[in-house]
Amino acid sequence: MTPPTATPATGKPMGANPRKRPHNNGRPFKKRKIQQQKKVSEGAHEEVLLADIRQLLAAQKLDDSPAAAATPTPTPAAEDQPATDAPAESSAPAPPQKTLPQPFTEIDLTVKEISSTGDGLAFAADSDHVYVVPFTAPGDTVTAKVIKHFPRESYTLTDFVRVITPSPQRDDSRIGCKYFATCSGCQFQMLSYEDQLAHKKTIVEKAYRNFSGLRPDLIPTIGETMGSPLQYGYRTKLTPHFDGPPENRSKEARRNPEKRKGFDSIPPIGFMRKGTRFTIDIEDCPIGTDAVRMGMKSERVRVSHELDKYKRGATLLLRESTERVPKPSNEASTTDDLPSTTEALPDAAGTTKEAIIKQFPSFTERKTCITDNNATSTEYVGDFLFNNPAGAFFQNNNSILPSFTQYIRDQITSPSSSSVPKPKYFIDAYCGSGLFTIVLSSLFESSLGIDISTSSIECARENAKANNIPNATFMASDAPALFAKVTFPPDETVVVIDPPRKGCDESFLKQLVQLGPARVVYVSCNVHTQARDVGYLVGGVNPWAEARGETQTETETEKETQEGMYEMESLRGFDFFPQTGHVEGVAVLRRRK
Repeated sequence: MTPPTATPATGKPMGANPRKRPHNNGRPFKKRKIQQQKKVSEGAHEEVLLADIRQLLAAQKLDDSPAAAATPTPTPAAEDQPATDAPAESSAPAPPQKTLPQPFTEIDLTVKEISSTGDGLAFAADSDHVYVVPFTAPGDTVTAKVIKHFPRESYTLTDFVRVITPSPQRDDSRIGCKYFATCSGCQFQMLSYEDQLAHKKTIVEKAYRNFSGLRPDLIPTIGETMGSPLQYGYRTKLTPHFDGPPENRSKEARRNPEKRKGFDSIPPIGFMRKGTRFTIDIEDCPIGTDAVRMGMKSERVRVSHELDKYKRGATLLLRESTERVPKPSNEASTTDDLPSTTEALPDAAGTTKEAIIKQFPSFTERKTCITDNNATSTEYVGDFLFNNPAGAFFQNNNSILPSFTQYIRDQITSPSSSSVPKPKYFIDAYCGSGLFTIVLSSLFESSLGIDISTSSIECARENAKANNIPNATFMASDAPALFAKVTFPPDETVVVIDPPRKGCDESFLKQLVQLGPARVVYVSCNVHTQARDVGYLVGGVNPWAEARGETQTETETEKETQEGMYEMESLRGFDFFPQTGHVEGVAVLRRRK
């Protein structure tokens, strides 16, 4: 009897694997290409740099390639390649290019402009190819070392070698740090402060042009960048680090802690070398406050004495803490222009600790450096006191905070029109330890700080109590229902949002639109994600829906957002980090009538 050639249930040949796809006349089917979902912009270094390069190429009328219009998906550089801070090459065909110089050869370049990342964008002679050169100014002619080409995107990453002919903007006598042009921390020490502020205004302009999706008529004239009172000696927090012994990076040592070896010598303690993953030894950082710089010296000594306790690398905390001691009335003075002094003060452990002493008319400030993440640090913003866990987030430039918070106060109290009722209620989303809630509380009948972190909320409550703020309350809330318990009337409510660098997520913005406060003040440490989010609130631009391939919305809230619930009143940058390429942004929005 001939055995059956197929199963009665499926009709497939006997012995065939039912999970295996059938062949097409003996030929395997072609695999379907899986369309990658478009990523939502997160304002990363790679995205920002590439947007500036494309804009420069377009301005030079050299960007004729369709590949330049495609948006690549950035991927991290391989471990065996130099750190590049740049996206991987796209899969689009490369445009025709002239022969590019070999990696690690030197080339002379003329810098055209500074990118929003702080690096110079340069051209070689008779070239349609952009070279990214750190530590340069517009108009510089420099020698740079070629590191890595991205021919499909028409640019190359380089290392700065030397200046051949300085531009009028460049003055190297301004450089205040011997590690400048090696350390990755600062980019602009050779520029005047006026030029730094002017450049940071262009960063805000380009962020909204490239990342908001808004028509130009929806973006107000951008204000001049507000400068920092201190251009050096302003950082109240630094986190230098050191790497573990090289032998401990092996797979075996990582899997078996007992096989890790100790240090044979003191490792470099400092910050990353520009464009690499290597730590360079840095003895002093002049953008740190006097107390932080003093702490940096003492921590370096401590690590060298306790090196046998470490089998791996570590990050060190240097956080300034301020104690104010009132003066008796008979000791009060009329001037605060007195030099700082240094004193040795006993600490809680019975040992002595150096402190920076600064005299003011009615009080004395004692500034020390805290190195324990779990200790409590104290800061003053004007007359307001803030206690925080030393390792937690708080703004790192105390000198600009009084003028910064006063600006926000002025924007809130300035009526957008005579028909708009005066705001009575205030919500501080992402409130942290309560900075805006406490500083702005006197403007409102009631203020509410909201955060998803219960520890931050507890800290904010203690700070409100320490500052005798009777009308401020704080509430820990889950992210999916952040405003669920808010009962303030929207027409009389102002919301301040100050999210992390990645900006707001779609869920938060939808909740904000549903709440519908009369005014929104958006504070951001990343103006590129701020521009993306403001595009959603002002123009109904929803990059998350676009990434999912959605072309229309269904709910009434989403339809209202598509029309743009808000319009922009003002937009301005703030320089919290002089000598660097970073700029904070404040966008003030009002609800459309």
